[in-house]
Amino acid sequence: MEPHGAVEPDVTVARGPHPSAPIPVQGPGVGSSVRVALGDGGPEVFPLILGGAEFGWNVDLESSHAILDAYAELGGNAVHTSDSFASGRSEHIIGQWLHSRGLRDDVVLGVRVGGHADNPGLDPVNLVRAVEASLTRLRTDRIDVLYLDATSGGASSLEDTLATAEWIVEAGKARTIGAIGYTAAQLVEARIFASAGYPRITVLDVPFNVLRRHEFDADLRLVAGAQGMAVTPSHALEHGFLAGRQRSKLRGALSVRGAQLAANLNRRGGRTLRALDGVGAELGVPDAAVAVAWLLAQKLVTAPIVNAYAPQHVEELVQGVGVRLSRSQLADIARAAE
Repeated sequence: MEPHGAVEPDVTVARGPHPSAPIPVQGPGVGSSVRVALGDGGPEVFPLILGGAEFGWNVDLESSHAILDAYAELGGNAVHTSDSFASGRSEHIIGQWLHSRGLRDDVVLGVRVGGHADNPGLDPVNLVRAVEASLTRLRTDRIDVLYLDATSGGASSLEDTLATAEWIVEAGKARTIGAIGYTAAQLVEARIFASAGYPRITVLDVPFNVLRRHEFDADLRLVAGAQGMAVTPSHALEHGFLAGRQRSKLRGALSVRGAQLAANLNRRGGRTLRALDGVGAELGVPDAAVAVAWLLAQKLVTAPIVNAYAPQHVEELVQGVGVRLSRSQLADIARAAE
């Protein structure tokens, strides 16, 4: 029996988490086990590449890092940028992120060169200078996929470009060669040079989505398939239009992005969004995920390049990797985009 007036000990009852509390996420992201080969003998990547086209332009440094963090946390491991994105600021931002997070060895880094004003084109001198400048901005010693941008113009011959790429690869500054803007005939010529010892082009970037099917024409498809190239379509969401957030005409002076969106605000664009809406409602996913799933269902497509403006956009896009569209759903979307 306790003596009269004694103070009872303070007993704290340990309580478990409330049944409705969020389940803590531990360990690697669910997507960390989902990997595809980027070309013949190429690196293993998550089948959705995060693009940095908006970093340093429409998205500031802090928001860019939050987007990159969200992508990595969901299991993503492939990032794409260009020396021409925001005049190199995109590379600076990605380089700071890779360095601060200590993730360089875990991320497959794709860089498009040839479009920067200081080193335009793919002639030997500018190509070497462009790669060195990108490496400096990215704070790294190598690029995993070096995309040669033939859309930048210039008078360099394909042989000179590939001979320079060979030196860059042998120097350890790049591991794999990709391309954008080359014709089917040029890719065939490049393969002939590869048989003579020059590096093979194993990754192909084509501006391609359900509204831009003409850009990936029959000749390009034939060559990419015959050469076993990995196709990484850029403009996967048509400048964000296929996410379905903008559906009415904007008033007043348009920004660059506003003009890009406005270009699809027509009957065809409206039909396409309604088709994405219908499939998304059936599957319980947003339009952006359906647009990604449509691309992944296309033959030869390995991993679309997607740009995001906020971390929640990354979550929407990643859902598309787990979506499998039926033949009728694919046909409905394609028919709407005719």
